[in-house]
Amino acid sequence: MPGPTISLSQQQRQIMTLAPQLRQSLDMLQMPVLELRAAILKEMEQNPTIDGVKDPNEEILSEIQPEPAPSNVADGELNADPDVDAILRQDDEWRDYFMKGMENFSNNDDADEKRQYLLDSIRQTTSLQEHLLEQLTLVELGPSEREMAVMLIGNIGKDGYFTGSIPDLVMISGMREDDVLRILRVIQGFDPPGIAATSLRECLLAQLELVEDSPWEDEARLLIDKYLTRLAAHDEKFLCGVLKLTNDELQHVIHLIRSFNPRPGLIFEEQNTEYVEPEVFIEREQGRFVAKVDGKQLPFIRISKHYRRMLEDPSINAETKSYIRERIRAGAFLIRSIHQRQETIRKIAQEIIDAQTDFLLKGIEGLRPMTMAEVASKVGVHETTVSRTVANKYMKTDVGVFEMKYFFTPGLKTRDGSTVSNKSVQDIIQKLVGQEDPANPLSDQAIEAALREQGINVARRTISKYRGILKIPPSHRRRIK
Repeated sequence: MPGPTISLSQQQRQIMTLAPQLRQSLDMLQMPVLELRAAILKEMEQNPTIDGVKDPNEEILSEIQPEPAPSNVADGELNADPDVDAILRQDDEWRDYFMKGMENFSNNDDADEKRQYLLDSIRQTTSLQEHLLEQLTLVELGPSEREMAVMLIGNIGKDGYFTGSIPDLVMISGMREDDVLRILRVIQGFDPPGIAATSLRECLLAQLELVEDSPWEDEARLLIDKYLTRLAAHDEKFLCGVLKLTNDELQHVIHLIRSFNPRPGLIFEEQNTEYVEPEVFIEREQGRFVAKVDGKQLPFIRISKHYRRMLEDPSINAETKSYIRERIRAGAFLIRSIHQRQETIRKIAQEIIDAQTDFLLKGIEGLRPMTMAEVASKVGVHETTVSRTVANKYMKTDVGVFEMKYFFTPGLKTRDGSTVSNKSVQDIIQKLVGQEDPANPLSDQAIEAALREQGINVARRTISKYRGILKIPPSHRRRIK
């Protein structure tokens, strides 16, 4: 289909004008809601033609919307000036043309990494105990076991260490000591790593289990297990001798150990931090789960009527009118981009929950394999659009708050030819370990055999990887004599 009839020089000027706007539109799609709110407020400060709306129920939320407009948005009123109308139509044409090309651009890896680092550093809106109790809802325990888990969590101090008395809890509850310790190990597998440890040694060893491909892992384990007091005394000569390391090599081991958090619970005590807010909420309507995007956290904006009237005022000079038109166009593009972002998030979230209904009903065991390409095909967008949409976005469900990208997981083939989500396999592994005999814990080979009995063929190295993800130590570290 032929594009708009514009000379080469006009095309070049149009590219220079629209490419930054389209990049802004794609960036907005990827921003978490609080970051987007800050960006909109900043744009409002810089663009005088954008008005904030105090009461969206009485005012026009958006005066420019793509067809068909949502039912809660009034029809546009930006046709007072033919020049402005032409500018906006031209923008629409070039927006469609360039958006197809822009979707093929790769993400800015540096920006993604910085944003992910920021997100990982953000304090949740819950306390440490609340954070642990939320994770408890995803673990399959009996009523009495769950009650004991709540008691154990209540005995975790603000620094993240378990401070309770196992004998006292056994006496109060009437449970066997082995069962109480088994439930404590389940909690020790929660986030943050090292939580619910009974000693610094146990806390550091739990975090060491998550380290991948470090050449100093064995030396660090031995140092933590036997020589922490020597490390605290800076007795490096002794440590070099027992570990058979040079001083430079010992420094690598010490650097690895110092990268761990000796007080994992304190991350919930930090002040002056931002909050992660879910912007997708899952509700049940007439037996079906429905995704809704919360727009209340964003400013309600419109194009100023005052500046539109200025375009009709013959006393306003041409240069001022040209500036106003440009600002109106930028404001209109911002409003459209916000609307498109919200609608794209809603469509993709709805597709996710339609595919993951069993997860909402059954928990992790109901999670099915799903790829971004599948969702992109059903929604009718490029796969990179799905990737940008789910980045740093959170969805609130009846079973907890999850990052949207959590639901995308590869599948493993079963004996009958069907597929099972890798997170479901991890859940099975966690249950197997939770039910094992503490005096004779399951080896990775035994777990492999148990999975094979269920028709799931998983390599032993994959099981080891999943244990690391689940923060489950190897069998020799789980053995209780």
